[in-house]
Amino acid sequence: MSGITTSGEKKLKLFSGRAHPELAKEVAEALGSELVPTKALDFANGEIYVRFLESARGADCFVMQSHTAPINQWIMEQLIMIDALKRASARSITAILPFYGYARQDKKHLGREPISARLIADLLRQAGADRLMAVDLHTAQIQGFFDGPVDHLFALPLLADYIGGKVDRSKLTVVSPDAGRVKVADQWCDRLDAPLAIIHKRRDMTQANTILSAEVVGDVKGRVCVLVDDMIDTAGTICAAADALFDNGAADVVVAATHGVLSGPAADRLKNSRVSEFVFTNTLPTPAELQLDKITTLSIAPSIAAAIREVFEEGSVTSLFEGVH
Repeated sequence: MSGITTSGEKKLKLFSGRAHPELAKEVAEALGSELVPTKALDFANGEIYVRFLESARGADCFVMQSHTAPINQWIMEQLIMIDALKRASARSITAILPFYGYARQDKKHLGREPISARLIADLLRQAGADRLMAVDLHTAQIQGFFDGPVDHLFALPLLADYIGGKVDRSKLTVVSPDAGRVKVADQWCDRLDAPLAIIHKRRDMTQANTILSAEVVGDVKGRVCVLVDDMIDTAGTICAAADALFDNGAADVVVAATHGVLSGPAADRLKNSRVSEFVFTNTLPTPAELQLDKITTLSIAPSIAAAIREVFEEGSVTSLFEGVH
């Protein structure tokens, strides 16, 4: 017999950038593993240098980086990490993006605009990523931007089970903050056996994070309303939606969102909002000024760890989120 036979044992290695190391450590603990030691630094002119301190040859490598602020720096760092692994002869490279940067720019609203979400996918592929893993993409179509497998993870079970355990379900109404989130809100309704209401918003497409008006479609009077969204950035639109619910007689409003981007004036808006609780996952680090009693952060690490294990063992990631799509 010709050729060489090896033991063929597979190796899983987990790497993390510097954007959100706390989440990466939680994922490693859930896997019963450790993060690969990494040297990462910035040169005086802003260039990023990365070197891994142990071999990645022949390993299935998972590279975690959540695209938080400063977002462009962390995207670039992840690209450099992937390139380093490609040149280190990794067997496979999976880019894990708990929060996918530029996801809101997934289509053209006006002429001469970019589709930046597609550009990010192209950059990751060109750098050497074989596979993507992301939590609650802004729109599912982003999966089609990447030329390879994409594992789309969902925070809905985690968030909905937390809300369902705290609120009297007989008084609960699930509210979609706009028409684009109705499908997801419907899944919340099925899981919590609650009715649906919708906030109809008119946006100014020439201004970011700006709405012109909001009206409530559905009965919310005397109800505990759960506003569900994928991300909260400056919190202007979600707080305006909450005010519209209170104006229509809602007894209480709780906000549940996967990604707490929480930029700019978000801190003041959350502090001054009549919303009783904001519930996020830890796909992004929570700024120190937003360590408030009304903010609850749930860990997405077990879901990411379970998905990594399924990919590594050639199982089914879909089976982890049956009924959610």
